[in-house]
Amino acid sequence: MPSTRPSRAPRHRAEPVQHAGGPRRRPRVVAFVLAGLFLVAGGTAGAFALTGAFAPEPEPLAQTPAPKPTRPPITPAPTPTPTGPYRESLALTPPMGWNSWNYLRCNDLSEEGVRSAADAIVDRGLAKMGYRYIVVDDCWQSGRDADGRLIADPERFPSGMKALGDYLHSRGLKFGIYAVPGTMTCANYWDRYPVRGIGSLGFEALDAQTFAEWGVDYLKYDWCRADINDKMTEPPAFALMEEELRATGRDIVLSISEYGESKPWTWAPGIANLWRTSHDLHPNWPSLRDHINAEAGLAKYARPGAWNDPDMLQLANGLGPNENVTQMAMWCMLAAPLFIGTDTAKLEQKYVDLLTNPELIAIDQDRLGIQGDRLRDDGDVQVWGRRLADGSYAVAFWNTSYSNLTATATLDELGLSGTFSMRDVVARTDLGETSDAVSVPTVPHGTTMVRLDPVR
Repeated sequence: MPSTRPSRAPRHRAEPVQHAGGPRRRPRVVAFVLAGLFLVAGGTAGAFALTGAFAPEPEPLAQTPAPKPTRPPITPAPTPTPTGPYRESLALTPPMGWNSWNYLRCNDLSEEGVRSAADAIVDRGLAKMGYRYIVVDDCWQSGRDADGRLIADPERFPSGMKALGDYLHSRGLKFGIYAVPGTMTCANYWDRYPVRGIGSLGFEALDAQTFAEWGVDYLKYDWCRADINDKMTEPPAFALMEEELRATGRDIVLSISEYGESKPWTWAPGIANLWRTSHDLHPNWPSLRDHINAEAGLAKYARPGAWNDPDMLQLANGLGPNENVTQMAMWCMLAAPLFIGTDTAKLEQKYVDLLTNPELIAIDQDRLGIQGDRLRDDGDVQVWGRRLADGSYAVAFWNTSYSNLTATATLDELGLSGTFSMRDVVARTDLGETSDAVSVPTVPHGTTMVRLDPVR
């Protein structure tokens, strides 16, 4: 977030404030008549004072507000100090799972929807392929209790967050949740979500401890205009929550989202396990193209436990057939986190097959953790490559044109020499051997991914 995608349910609307006793009326006419009587005796100033003509407009009467928890003193954000080995040990491969936002957004979010998605992820074989983090995004909150603790919406999450986490754990999954460093969430601004006071500013330690007590394994910490609303800056704000998460004693993966504005790849390693590199990805070709291109040159900043995040998967949400393949293949080339964002219970089997392609996932999850980078851009075809832990090499040929094209890369430009077997990991077919070049057909907006294994 932020996103301009409309919610599929009516937005929450705050009820208009009603004045006690009906509409307010100001008896100014009577006042002006009486003022005439005072004009001679009391002078002009007294007359105008009685009419209220130059007095400030009175404040409208408002409903008596409900008692609010006392906000703890705000702890000054420290200068960010990467924690390094501990933080990075929590996500040695890019996290995989499901996030509620792209499918349920704000007003459709519910415990039932989350449980249904989790059940389908287990029952359809996605969990055993690595999709284990179930992340409840924005709009789960209904406020804070008298002690300042966050509470879940009792209608949409009747069992509460602790019970939801327990259920996810019972199914062999991990529990993720959403929070923000400032005072407003993204849905407060973009979706007019009416609940206020749910940001973590001033509540960082309490929120971290609450999440730990609920059994949270993953925190998505979303910037949401904290610089505008609260005059905050990114590095110290995110570092403070990282510090509080560590203090709980529970291992919680930290995902931060500030849309690449402050170049988090330069300062977030060791503070966060993954960081967004751009604004929201939308399910269309221009957005997909721009997000992939934005990753060029960022490979040197990624490593095990510290990942560039080009945003969640929009696979099956409106991309074209070839574009769905491109997102999955290129996200694996990029060693990117893989978070599904659709109705997993009704997902067509062809998409389940793509999401669970073991050869693609093996590249994404390769323990060496080297993000792929762009080697060449010919205008219509781009060549990306990455080394893998077992000595093999993955090369992606991304067709950005509207034509069928043959793409070629020499072993020399890939930095390789010798003889290699070739395998198309998307189609899962062998392509023979080469000691010179790799040449493959590509389709419009599609990606052909080839794994090169040295012939011994």
